[in-house]
Amino acid sequence: MTGYRGLDRYAWCNLSVLAAPILGRNVYSRSLPTPISVATAKTQLSQLRVAADSNSPAYDRNRFKTWDIISGNCDTRETVLKRDGTSVVTDTACRATSGHWVSAYDNVATNLASDLDIDHVVPLKEAWISGARDWTDARREAFANDLTRPQLIAVTDNLNQSKDIANWIPPAGGFVCTYARAWVQVKHFYGLTIDSAEKSAITNILNGC
Repeated sequence: MTGYRGLDRYAWCNLSVLAAPILGRNVYSRSLPTPISVATAKTQLSQLRVAADSNSPAYDRNRFKTWDIISGNCDTRETVLKRDGTSVVTDTACRATSGHWVSAYDNVATNLASDLDIDHVVPLKEAWISGARDWTDARREAFANDLTRPQLIAVTDNLNQSKDIANWIPPAGGFVCTYARAWVQVKHFYGLTIDSAEKSAITNILNGC
């Protein structure tokens, strides 16, 4: 990544949700919970405590329980797949058997749920090193399965990797502002810290939105 030049051209990805039964099927349109506005993100960013990341004790993925049952047989993963896809059909176990998805991170389309990972916008390790290491297991579980904040999104599986907004942003330019606003909102809600490089990167993004 060479910088954030041109971010002022990034469009706000304003997604809306639709759920309606048609011929016994549930049809959904893609919807990440709408993040806070740019102005609110700037305010909340200024309120986040700047601190160096700490990985002591060492990050343990198993300390973040996924996935929770949300409704009936549907767990968090299946719930997000239905929310973020269109024409999604599920079996009696709530597994997506067909549908269509477009990954907001890279605009890559697929008809296979197996091509998708459910990404934590603020990654679990990032949360750990910025404060979640001190949480209870129950709070870490709530964070890892949060469907209320803009924290979970179905994306191309090879993009769901360890990342930090200071050195990685979605390749799809039109989603970068949404991504930064979501990152700030989640960190602010959970009282997580940011490091100086992270704050600088977010500031540059928000100033170009």
